[in-house]
Amino acid sequence: MIDANTFLLLLGELADEIPPCLFEGLDGGIAMSMECKLSPYAKNNDLFIAGEYFYDSRLGSHITIYYGSFMRLYGRLDTPALKKQMRKTLRHEFRHHIERRSGFRDLEVEDEIFIANYIKQSHPL
Repeated sequence: MIDANTFLLLLGELADEIPPCLFEGLDGGIAMSMECKLSPYAKNNDLFIAGEYFYDSRLGSHITIYYGSFMRLYGRLDTPALKKQMRKTLRHEFRHHIERRSGFRDLEVEDEIFIANYIKQSHPL
């Protein structure tokens, strides 16, 4: 398991991979939270939020990556494998940002389908 400072350094490296033009409108940038965030849809304490994109018309937008959730989900991975999961999550959240700015909802719909399937599997008929 890597410590929070190393995680933050890796997150900075991954942010540097993102073209600067995609940060336009991301007023609050990218933040790391120490929280291990359980999804409100979790039925057996088994669905965690690794990252979130936030938008508020008055406050702007930002991305939060949850160190605690990453450690819960991927803490046993070696650093390259963990970084791969972090990259996947960060790009997912950037896609939310890009789609909101362009008026698309494709990823939102994908996320909704994922949650619906999770709920369906958790509660078979």
